[in-house]
Amino acid sequence: MAAQNVNEATAAAASFLAKWRARWPEWAVAEVFVAAGQREAVVAWFALLQELTDAAWAGEDPTPGIAKLAWWQEELQGWSHGRRRHPLGALLQRLQVPWQALASALPALRATRTPQGTASALGALRPFAEAAASVEQVLLAAPHDPDGAAGIAASLLATHPHWLANAAEASALDTQWPARSGPRARRIFAALARSRLKQGPRPPWRALWTAWRAARH
Repeated sequence: MAAQNVNEATAAAASFLAKWRARWPEWAVAEVFVAAGQREAVVAWFALLQELTDAAWAGEDPTPGIAKLAWWQEELQGWSHGRRRHPLGALLQRLQVPWQALASALPALRATRTPQGTASALGALRPFAEAAASVEQVLLAAPHDPDGAAGIAASLLATHPHWLANAAEASALDTQWPARSGPRARRIFAALARSRLKQGPRPPWRALWTAWRAARH
């Protein structure tokens, strides 16, 4: 019975991984530069971030998202104590990363729902980005990078509906993009997000080139 429950949870988690991959088809070629043993955890982590940012930023009415983020805050607190309800927990909760810190930083993510200028938004997002960077440091067995949060903040903001729809703000974000930060998987995703922000989804050959450049620097 326990094995059946694990299999069901893993199957349910797969739908969230597929949802993320459908939104980021470039990753199918880009992930070749990520260590094979890390790929599932990386996609699960990116899928979790997508769930959190969707809750914070999507839709015209913020009320449902506020409720979702409150639920996620409780869920992530549970992960730090060995409990889980969300299917992604089947892939992520067992990892010994600072889930409590991420839960505590969710209000900073919610605060960036309303556009406030690129520089201000990056600053407001910083507490959440720092918590996410602490997760990635452990998740990807990477050394501490004092600029890691900057790469996360920029790549997350590049997925914000306001920056995707506003050419002037997108250009402002591009000019403030950090030169290099974070472990390889983050650098690759950040490069893809930046490329998409400027030119939209890229064809596979272009995504592969972008990922290769990000992976080697």
